[in-house]
Amino acid sequence: MTKRILFVFTSANQTLTGANTGWYLPEAAHPYYVLAPHFTIDFASPAGPNPPVDESSVQMFPDDVGKFLENTDAQKKLSTAKKLSEVNPDDYDAIFYVGGHGPVLDLAVDPVNIQLASKFYRVGKLVAAVCHGPAALVGATDESGKSIFAGKPVTGFSNVEEEQVNKVKDIPFLLEDRISSLGGKYEKAAEPWGPKVVVTGNLITGQNPASAHPIGEAILQALQK
Repeated sequence: MTKRILFVFTSANQTLTGANTGWYLPEAAHPYYVLAPHFTIDFASPAGPNPPVDESSVQMFPDDVGKFLENTDAQKKLSTAKKLSEVNPDDYDAIFYVGGHGPVLDLAVDPVNIQLASKFYRVGKLVAAVCHGPAALVGATDESGKSIFAGKPVTGFSNVEEEQVNKVKDIPFLLEDRISSLGGKYEKAAEPWGPKVVVTGNLITGQNPASAHPIGEAILQALQK
């Protein structure tokens, strides 16, 4: 039977300073290109259909507009995205959190999402996230109530990268700092913007947009075992 993956998108469209935000185009598109030929993929977000895409990512990654945003299958999945409250974890083998600054604003504190991510993790299903996507997991816990990051090597968007895009004031917390404060062993690429993917059991994290394709490959490898 074909395995199923749930791609989770943010529903947030404004940062703390009122700037446009949303999900980051290549961080959905690049893993999708790797995984769609092999698995059934559904989309979901806190508010359901048509999660907002970050306009700056549309401008920076024009190739992904035609290949993903204007792709008939992807369009249909976006327009019919489920609400997180409608998701049954039993229907899926993996959950993947798309990045963009949005997840830091909504998914990080969304009780439905926190419960969903915790359920996936506790039953040993694959939990993956790229760039700011790991912010969606800061409330997720294991069976003992500990953070799923505690004691584990993890990556996500770095403080240096956040400073370089001048977005520190746009978000309620810095992901690198939060991972460390939860007991995670934060890791990053040798240089800012370099690809970095960390696989720790059933938890897979990627650092930034350059990690979007590699995390797709890591998810593929994990689900084909």
